[in-house]
Amino acid sequence: MKFIGYDVGSSSIKASIVDEQGKVIAHAKYPETEMPIDSPKIGWAEQDPEQWWQNLRILTQKVIAESHIDKNEIKGIGISYQMHGLVLVGKDKEVLRPSIIWCDSRAVETGDQAFNDLGEKVCMDKLLNSPGNFTASKLKWVKENEPEVYEKIWKFMLPGDFIALKLSGEATTTVTGLSEGVLWDFQKHQPSKTLLNHWGIDESLVSKVVDNFTEQCVVSKQGAEESGLPEGIPILYRAGDQPNNALSLNVMNPGEIAATGGTSGVVYGVTDNIHSKESVRVNNFAHINHTQEQPRIGKMLCLNGAGIQYSWLRHQVDQKRHSYQELNDLASQIPIGSDGVIVLPFGNGAERVLKNKDIGSSTYNVNFNRHKSAHLFRAGLEGIAYSFV
Repeated sequence: MKFIGYDVGSSSIKASIVDEQGKVIAHAKYPETEMPIDSPKIGWAEQDPEQWWQNLRILTQKVIAESHIDKNEIKGIGISYQMHGLVLVGKDKEVLRPSIIWCDSRAVETGDQAFNDLGEKVCMDKLLNSPGNFTASKLKWVKENEPEVYEKIWKFMLPGDFIALKLSGEATTTVTGLSEGVLWDFQKHQPSKTLLNHWGIDESLVSKVVDNFTEQCVVSKQGAEESGLPEGIPILYRAGDQPNNALSLNVMNPGEIAATGGTSGVVYGVTDNIHSKESVRVNNFAHINHTQEQPRIGKMLCLNGAGIQYSWLRHQVDQKRHSYQELNDLASQIPIGSDGVIVLPFGNGAERVLKNKDIGSSTYNVNFNRHKSAHLFRAGLEGIAYSFV
């Protein structure tokens, strides 16, 4: 018996086939080059969900071929995905506009206004967060700024929900997913009518809520034909990338902490306390094993510009002449502190830890007679590391 797991990232789609003991049989990603992030305006960040799906289809064929197994041995699916994105789908289950992804900053003022209108106590008691720049605020932004799109919405989804839709034909979501979109009422254990009603958003736009570790939905005939997976196998698990990263590091219980780096960088700790002293800079989401009876809340600090900053340096400064490992080797030849050069990585949208400010990346103290590109590579890595601290 084999299982396939997908990671729908903002740079690529990854897949692994594992056996019942969790041993990796095959692993692959697609595309080999990083997927583009479109920015029609400063602070905006969008991707085409259909491109995620097309890449996942190609990747599925690739990883099954590399595993040398019969696809009918695959008996279940797990999905990890980039958090906070907004995917809008019409009644024909077609995408209505590009996804407004996690590092898009356009809805900051929308969320801040709702926080002021509803009040800190209501937001923290019910949502555990200010609405901020999360999925719910992005949906409200569409309602206000693209009414012709909003009128056509059948369901709004997170990126992982969209992939599950393409595989199964069913619109489903999870408590974990709704909480990361700041749309879960932790007092009443249901989608947040408080926020939906405040913004005049119909609750019918919310997909069916399913449990995390269960048979959430199954691959349809069309999903099987398009993906190459067996028809009828279940999707057994779904979570945003950061709760999923914590799971992969066995961070499940109160007091345990995970630190991970990808396009963004994250420090993620688990608590059983559904109250928080910090309402703006620290995110509080239902962890993958959260229940009403046994709360498990993931407290998350996010640095938007981690790997993407190093990628920018590689593409723009190095012109892709070297691999990342070769950049690391060049950086290692520079002394600690980079001879005074400082690169701050805040150039990927509004930073939650900086109270949703979008201050951009900054480079300081470059001396044209002394410093070389390797100083920038070292300073870039140090900037990410110290921002984590």
